[in-house]
Amino acid sequence: MTLNRRTALGLAAVAAIPVPAAARQVAPADPTETVRLWPGAAPGGERVTVTPQVTERSTDPAFHDRFARYTTDPVLTVLRPARPNGASLLLIPGGGYKWAVVDKEGLDCARVFAEAGVTCFVLRYRLPGDGWAAGPDAPLQDAQRALRLVRSQAAVHGLDPARVAVLGASAGGHLAGMLTARDDATYAPVDAADAVSHRPDLSILLYPVATMADPHVHAGSRLELLGPTPAPGAIGRYSLERMDWTGRAPTFLLHAMDDEAVPVENSLQLLTALRAAGVPCEAHLFQEGGHGFGVRLIAGRPAAAWPALVLAWAARHGWITQT
Repeated sequence: MTLNRRTALGLAAVAAIPVPAAARQVAPADPTETVRLWPGAAPGGERVTVTPQVTERSTDPAFHDRFARYTTDPVLTVLRPARPNGASLLLIPGGGYKWAVVDKEGLDCARVFAEAGVTCFVLRYRLPGDGWAAGPDAPLQDAQRALRLVRSQAAVHGLDPARVAVLGASAGGHLAGMLTARDDATYAPVDAADAVSHRPDLSILLYPVATMADPHVHAGSRLELLGPTPAPGAIGRYSLERMDWTGRAPTFLLHAMDDEAVPVENSLQLLTALRAAGVPCEAHLFQEGGHGFGVRLIAGRPAAAWPALVLAWAARHGWITQT
């Protein structure tokens, strides 16, 4: 088409025609099934005074882009596929430990995996700077509790308790990594669910915040997690690449090399640690993609293949059966 004044006016006229309401794309409805993590109040909240907030950033009715702050009653949002294949996936979105995104790395990704038959649980977790007694371990308390709930209830819903994976993105990748690598008890048991293991059977880390050490640290995540002057030993204790990964779940890493928020060295250093520990692992590094792309922001680009890559890798590990 040759773009001249007449053509431009024609296009403008077409653009000005109102779109019928029925033809407008609207965001998918939210799932209605949720599970509270704790039977009573979350542990260690005696000094917590924050009020929960969920903020919508999107101005496009076709999609949501929400983030949650000041969470006091953490929950799992459940997406059950039409034809479940027995596998469960705990999704832990990012947000730099300042908030937890709801859609981009949570519900949006969950819908993709639910289409493949995976039962998905999106975690809205507490944040370390809100006054919880556990401080930097408050999010880990929620992650451990969440995976235990998923596993303990799996058989009730016809799911396999030995096929529970975790997917974490950005700071959620750090949290998923701690869930995978750390065995220490972060809270006192509250019911029978706490008798089962919190270890995932597979660990999927998207552009993860891994290190708390300079020069590759995501400074915002470290500030929110450990404060402006981390205590002695905290850098090592909360750096994934310095943890003992011996005997841990097979791990999948994904990162864009042009990520200016969380440098790719976070994944590269962690990959070195995983290989040294003998952990079965796979890593995919894309030339472009930036940070925090989830599934919506990478459409039409090479990194859009990442869910298919995850599913193929998971099938090789027996988590799902691909046809």
